[in-house]
Amino acid sequence: MSTPLERYPKLAGAIGVPGIYFKREDLHPYGSHKGRSIPIMIKHYLKGGDSRFAISSSGNAALAAALFVRESNDRREGAGGKEKPIGLDIFIGQHASPHKAIRLKELADDHIRVMVKERPLQALNEAVKEGARSLRQSTDDVALIGYEPLAAELGEIKGAGAVMIGTSSGTTAQALAAYFTKKKLSIQVHIVQTSSCHPLSESFESYDGPDETSTADAIVDKTAHRKDVLIPLIEKTGGRGWVATNDDIRAAQELTEKHAGLEISANSALSVAGVMKATSIGWKFPGAVVCMICGE
Repeated sequence: MSTPLERYPKLAGAIGVPGIYFKREDLHPYGSHKGRSIPIMIKHYLKGGDSRFAISSSGNAALAAALFVRESNDRREGAGGKEKPIGLDIFIGQHASPHKAIRLKELADDHIRVMVKERPLQALNEAVKEGARSLRQSTDDVALIGYEPLAAELGEIKGAGAVMIGTSSGTTAQALAAYFTKKKLSIQVHIVQTSSCHPLSESFESYDGPDETSTADAIVDKTAHRKDVLIPLIEKTGGRGWVATNDDIRAAQELTEKHAGLEISANSALSVAGVMKATSIGWKFPGAVVCMICGE
């Protein structure tokens, strides 16, 4: 499903770029851009005979999985129960955002289990050993397929010169950069990571800012499995990586509210913070910048 594209000329003028669009992935029916990919992964493995899935996440990926599984199981039950229900185990950490944990637990039922674990990734690995199919996007290239329609939507934006996206594992950024390169589209891909977690962006800049826990709590992947593939792709598009501090994120939220009239989450504000950092050092964008508003 396509998501809204919104243009904000006042915000673009305030930052100093040719134009700014917001791609409103936060308005996707499954809550974020993860709703593009997680359902595709589940459908892919259902065709192969899997019916039990597991995910280590307390954020957008887990929410997308739970919403899709609930919807699918309701449809299966409505069809007379001829198909086996889909099972989903969600492992969340002990320090997960309380409101996100509450949202997930509200979706729990006979087939969706939400469990708090000291080591959620270890719990995921154990579930896989017991027969569950992992929905971990950072290590599964099936995840890339779901982001191709998003890349196609972005590629059709007239005057777009760059896409800025807050990034954890780099799966979405890899899919976008691969598509733009394959289609020979002159659209830069820029990634933004946080002061707490920046293993991908550090390929482009050394971080020497404050040691802090980032308000953008969805950026957590410190392993960076996709780094060797993603970084050359970003460079090929002419983009780069950025690191945003809490002050940068707060400034982006305040500027967005003032000039666009929107209150956006810290995780979504990473994209705006990236544009602000780029212009502060004199980076020249070849056209309008599309900021990915990815959800909570």
